[in-house]
Parts: sequence; C-alpha cells; structure tokens
Amino acid sequence: MVGVCAAFASRQLARSARNRLLQISRRGFLASAFPNAAPESTTSSVETVETKSGPKVSFRPPPVKRGSLASGSIFADGEDPPEITTSRRTPRRRPETVEAAEEGEAEPRLPALNERDAANLERTLNPFPNRRARWQRKMIIRTVRRRGRLTRREQIMQSERDLTSKSHWFKTSVKKLGPLARQIAGKNIDEAILQMRFSKKKAARDVKAFLEHAKHEAIVARGMGFGQLQAQAESATGETAEGEEQVKTTAITPRNNAKPVTLRLKDGRYLSITDPTSIYVAQAWVNRGPYGTEPSHRARGNIHILRPPYTSLSVVLKEEKTRIREWQEREERLIRYRRKKVWTQLPDRKVTIRNQYYAW
Repeated sequence: MVGVCAAFASRQLARSARNRLLQISRRGFLASAFPNAAPESTTSSVETVETKSGPKVSFRPPPVKRGSLASGSIFADGEDPPEITTSRRTPRRRPETVEAAEEGEAEPRLPALNERDAANLERTLNPFPNRRARWQRKMIIRTVRRRGRLTRREQIMQSERDLTSKSHWFKTSVKKLGPLARQIAGKNIDEAILQMRFSKKKAARDVKAFLEHAKHEAIVARGMGFGQLQAQAESATGETAEGEEQVKTTAITPRNNAKPVTLRLKDGRYLSITDPTSIYVAQAWVNRGPYGTEPSHRARGNIHILRPPYTSLSVVLKEEKTRIREWQEREERLIRYRRKKVWTQLPDRKVTIRNQYYAW
C-alpha cells in the first residue's frame, strides 16, 4: 500500500512540471529583465558611463582654485603687474623701476636740484625765515667780536667725536640695572659687550643688544672707530709689487702705527691704549621709567594689581683720544700745582727790617 502511494505521488509531480515547461514562451528567454531598458547594440561594451542615463546629481564640488606667487616672492621672474580691483578707490601705482626698465633706462631718473620747485624746498628747509635771519645775524656778530677765534669747547667738538644713545624701556628695576651700568662704565665697547655676554644677570642680554646697536650707530652716524681700518688700508697700499700677491691671498691683520700710550685713570688704575680711535663707554646711567599693570590672581577670586617697573639705560660713547686728552690735562694741572707750592728750606725773602741785631 505504501509503495502504491509513492508511485502515485511521483506521477503527479511529473505531470505538474511538464505543464509548466510547456507554458514558457520563446520571448521569455530573449527578453530583458528591465522592461524600460533600451536594446543593447553591438558596441555597448565600448560606450562610456556618461552616455548611460543615471540618477541626477544634486551637489557638485566647487572648482579647484590654482594658487599664485605673492607680490614679494623671491621666485617671481620680475615685478608683479599692478593689481586692478574695484574694491579700492584707485589702483596701485607701478614702481618707477619698472617704468624706467620699459623705457630702456638703467636707473630711474630723478629731477636735478636746480629743476625742483624752490618754494616747496624752502617750506621744508627754512620753515621760520625770520628766526633764521636773526640767528645768522647773531652768529656773525659773535664771530666778529671774537675775531674768528674758537672757544675751547668748540675746538673739542670739532676735533673729537661722541655719541649719546638711550635704550628702550627694559622690564626691570633701577636697583637691578644700576650694577650693570656701573660695570660697563669706563670700559672699551668690545670689552663691555663681552662682559654682558657672560653675565648671569637677566637684564644683561638686553644691555648687550643695546651696546651692539649703539656701537653700530656710532660707526655709521659719527664715523668713530675707523683707526684700524685706515691703518689696514695704508698697509695694503704700501706693499710692494712683490707683496701684492700675498695681500690678495692672505688676510690682513689690523695694524696701527700709533705708539701705545700708558695713562693713569682717576681710580688709580693704569691703562695702555694702542688705538686712539677705539670706542669706549665714557658714561652710563639708568633712567626710571613708567610702571606697568599686571593682574595677580589670588585665592577666593581676589585679584591684586602689580606694578612692574620699567627702566632704560643711557650711554655716552667716545674715542680713546678724548681719554688721552683728559689725562694730559690732569697731569699738566698737577705739575702747575706742584710748581706753585714748592717747599724750600730757606726761601729767598726780601729784607724788611734792617737793624743791627739778629731777629733769631
């Protein structure tokens, strides 16, 4: 009975499968799975993705902006053209060097002094003509009265150079900056810079930078400290033709033909000077500046206001020839005083009382 039922079930399954296969049409095998798809051509594999229709893109990234060199870049071939924009009132004027280069000139031509407007120059050079006329009249009268002779102060100012320089405000106190000012006073400028270089003080770094600036200003603005350079130039020009090749190949050591001068300072120390044009710190003093304000946060939300002091340093730079002159003047003054107060055992005196008896 079981075998009969199994055979009957298998026959029913075979009939059902055969009926379904007969209902499948030929179009079903050749048709596409998507009803709206276009028929593919023989070159469909070569077509790009852009030709096919796809979903619409709602956002596109902005175009990439290419960079350019800055106006002062060292990699630019030449000077940049003027930037013409509507945001400014007027475009930037092109530099004169570009205009001169376009015209074929090597350097921009400036108007000669005689071609300039004298009225514009007079307003700047002589803003108060009446005061200037009175001052000139006063100086002429003084020169005539003195018969052209210069005072001692004028002679010193014409023959010696000096420079007074003041630093910016240092964030330190007078008590802390005062010892450094006393340390560099009277020393050579190079020695003072060396002292500040190896000093343990916090303000010594600012003082060192200020001394270097003052030294450069004295060299450029006053022409101080050129003795070694002049001696070096003279030694280079005085070489023979045989020694010229050696001068070109070897470095020239600075030499000074002046004899060394040994002088005694006011504090009793002796100093030997080989270059009269070398720079030294004649005076150094401290200036009290303004007080700043800084908050100091304390407990329980309290804030204290601190008043940090600011101080500056002023120096007077002179050449060694000034110190030599001052030493010579002190020596001459001492010699005059000694000659005036010479002690003698029996000085020559006039006979005032004439009698026949001795007075002793």
